[in-house]
Amino acid sequence: MARKDWTPEQVKLAFHLYCQLPFGRLHRGNPEVIALANLIERSPSAVAMKLVNFASLDPVITASGRKGLSGASKLDQAIWHQFHADWEGLVLEVNRIRHSLGDPAAVDDLQDEDPLPDYSGQTRDQLVQQRIGQTFFRRTVLSSYHGRCCITGLSEPRLLLASHIVPWGQDKANRLNPRNGLCLSALYDRAFDQGLITLDEDWRVVLAAPLKRPEPAFEYYFQNVEGKEIEMPGRFRPDPSFMKLHREQVFVKA
Repeated sequence: MARKDWTPEQVKLAFHLYCQLPFGRLHRGNPEVIALANLIERSPSAVAMKLVNFASLDPVITASGRKGLSGASKLDQAIWHQFHADWEGLVLEVNRIRHSLGDPAAVDDLQDEDPLPDYSGQTRDQLVQQRIGQTFFRRTVLSSYHGRCCITGLSEPRLLLASHIVPWGQDKANRLNPRNGLCLSALYDRAFDQGLITLDEDWRVVLAAPLKRPEPAFEYYFQNVEGKEIEMPGRFRPDPSFMKLHREQVFVKA
């Protein structure tokens, strides 16, 4: 039987999954790989191979000495470049495709027992889209950082957040861009969001003046990590231009 070519929709689904899985889980035995294979009527081996083809296009993966397969197609490359320029488009398009294929995991609407309060004037559709996007961003960022806080190494997922470098509301084009994210535990996420900590050009922790007071809690939780270089992610390294904006616009100077 002749091998069927991958369709653009199938490649988009594969790239979406690639973003959310650690490099070591791009294999045919992964339940998420199997689920996607069943959805698009391909073998788990074929899906796993496609994921590893994407790894060959990932500069962070290849720079680390890890290598994907060399069989990435022109379509793979086109999807890669298309959605690196439009992350929100990827997330919403993939949800639409999944829904059209009858995937029960696709989000079409909020369930009555799980409503989102409309406190911002947004429509219900906008709130659904926001939830879809935030789920993708969290999974992709935490996967890239191996599920560990990049400052402390804490690995309890219930205490980890995907922190935006440039705040969500300030840059719509990059609010789902994984390079606009850091994996931080809840305490450091709050400090980063409030501009009480930032990172310098060498990715070392910088403290704002209020955290430098000689108090035991500040010494233990913050002054002990001042000047520490963060653990960089396995892919989607944070964009230096985003961090520069954080230092200039969010970090508390006095």
